[in-house]
Amino acid sequence: MPRRFHPFKVRRVYEPPTEDDGMRVLVDRVWPRGLTKERAAVVLWLKEIAPSTELRTWFGHDPDRWDEFRKRYHAELAENEESVGRLVDLIAASRVTLLFGARDEKRNQAVALAEYLNQRLESAKT
Repeated sequence: MPRRFHPFKVRRVYEPPTEDDGMRVLVDRVWPRGLTKERAAVVLWLKEIAPSTELRTWFGHDPDRWDEFRKRYHAELAENEESVGRLVDLIAASRVTLLFGARDEKRNQAVALAEYLNQRLESAKT
């Protein structure tokens, strides 16, 4: 029988927590500027799932590099089974919100990670 997964969300860590966030997981390698741990209400900081420093620096949030960034980050995630598996297990156990600090809400590592997770979870259903 296939595993059942809870829906997960992606939000900026600077947004106030809501009751339906479930487990708030920060997926940035660097702690967000000017944000206290209390205000962030992060339950888990999973920095090892973030893009490598080299990839993050290369991307630099340049919209023209977004497609290539996603491709490279997905390749890194495919090699990071321990962290990805941990996050998949969390999504199977409870509601999860992936948190990021970037200003661009459409082109950031959490969005790319969510795409990767959705592909993986879809293949797990079959």
